[in-house]
Amino acid sequence: MTARPWWQSSVLYQIYPWSFQDSDGDGIGDLRGIATRLDYLVDLGVHAIWLSPIFPSPMADFGYDVAEYCDIDRRFGTLADFDALLASAHARGLKLLLDFVPNHSSDQHPWFVESRSSRDSPKRDWYIWRDPAADGGPPNNWISDFGGPAWTYDARTEQYYSHAFLKEQPDLNWRNPELRAAMLDVLRFWFARGVDGFRIDVLWHIVKHADFPDNPINPGWDPAMGEMHRVFQLHSTDQPEVHDIAADMRAIADAFGREGDDRVLIGEIYLPVERLMRYYGLAGEGVHLPFNFQLIDAAWDARSLARMIAEYEAALPPGGWPNWVLGNHDRPRSATKRGPAQARVAAMLLLTLRGTPTLYYGDELGMTDGVIPPDRVRDPRELREPGLGLGRDPVRTPMPWDDSPHAGFTRGEPWLPLGGDWRERNVAAEADDPHSMLALHRALLSLRRAIPALAVGAIRLLEAEGDVLAYEREQDGERIVVALNLGHDAAPVALPAGQPILSTLRGPLPSSAPSVLRPDEGLILKVDASA
Repeated sequence: MTARPWWQSSVLYQIYPWSFQDSDGDGIGDLRGIATRLDYLVDLGVHAIWLSPIFPSPMADFGYDVAEYCDIDRRFGTLADFDALLASAHARGLKLLLDFVPNHSSDQHPWFVESRSSRDSPKRDWYIWRDPAADGGPPNNWISDFGGPAWTYDARTEQYYSHAFLKEQPDLNWRNPELRAAMLDVLRFWFARGVDGFRIDVLWHIVKHADFPDNPINPGWDPAMGEMHRVFQLHSTDQPEVHDIAADMRAIADAFGREGDDRVLIGEIYLPVERLMRYYGLAGEGVHLPFNFQLIDAAWDARSLARMIAEYEAALPPGGWPNWVLGNHDRPRSATKRGPAQARVAAMLLLTLRGTPTLYYGDELGMTDGVIPPDRVRDPRELREPGLGLGRDPVRTPMPWDDSPHAGFTRGEPWLPLGGDWRERNVAAEADDPHSMLALHRALLSLRRAIPALAVGAIRLLEAEGDVLAYEREQDGERIVVALNLGHDAAPVALPAGQPILSTLRGPLPSSAPSVLRPDEGLILKVDASA
């Protein structure tokens, strides 16, 4: 394991800074707050933390509209606070990753202010400007991911600018060499400061077709899907030129890395598997981990999951390392989608598959989507397309630490309401319960650290029937079998001889491999050497 990059045997933990821990009573989480909770993360057993954006921003999209790439938003603290957090994390053996937002900036970024000032501005071409169509409307039919045209008219210069998201998030023009150099310098700035890597926001979006043709109409579009799906994003995303940019980013990361202390790049890419694999690069010159989001929306069916795992593993290029995600700041929480019992099974799946898993803050507690009253909605996506269930506020509610006022998250009024069950489902309550979701995560993460087969071993799917998904992990002759009952009834299972070492359910472990899994049970078995 020591010869491998650290991120291959690691578990990543995503922190949404707004919601993790507030230190100054303004109701918004901050860097000093995160620093006070590092020991919790060490005890949990994760290896690295990824912070969603913390850069100066007007917060039209909660930090994904960056107004300055090389500083810290005062809501979260200062560069000195960041340096202190980084040093504290490293002192505890934790890596720290930042969120790089390369597709767009804020419309208040000085670059865009200058670009917008005149058609003759030296930075005009740092963003994507086009003349109106013949009828005076937008240049093409591209649609923002938040609904409405992906173009906004600027009356002063009589052109439209492109924005894949809000109009306050103008798209950067990565075809311009000066812009490209400036953005790559952002990576160098933070790497030089000591960060261990980046999650790269909407990587597949950052280059658009040079001729800006219309996107194909989606004949199966339903308004309930959200307006962005009215067209197929054929020409506005996933262009061939993006891979050269990813290679440049990779070269910078590799240049700052050294043996035993690699830097890592993780790409946010929502694409089918065969297109996702291209982001590894032809010879390992792409991102290290193109995020694999399949589990988030997967049908909770054992046979479907087995096929998905097999097809994903088979698609990996030589040297490509797998990764898995159950939830994030944009998608419904696992416990909401699957219920509390199967959320435990899903956690065992996530943390025992081959590859690098990412945990979303609070999922280790079994947090569910919060209920946001209409007058407390903050998410621009929900405000623009209300009633479709696309809002992201419910998965961004504050972390519940205890049953004190405001759940120990803040002394003030939280920026979003707490989840409905925070008095019972919080860190303090679950820490004292050996059968809690938190206890299960700690046990799973401890096993990953103790058993190389679970961290970096090979995977082999085992024959199973009905609601049972089973697979073996193996490393240097050590064999571990994971058997998951995805159903609510007892299920027969044929397991090799061995010793059960962890179940998702209460009660004593059987002395040998059982022939039946209990309803909603996940089981980890250490296979006998003679089996």
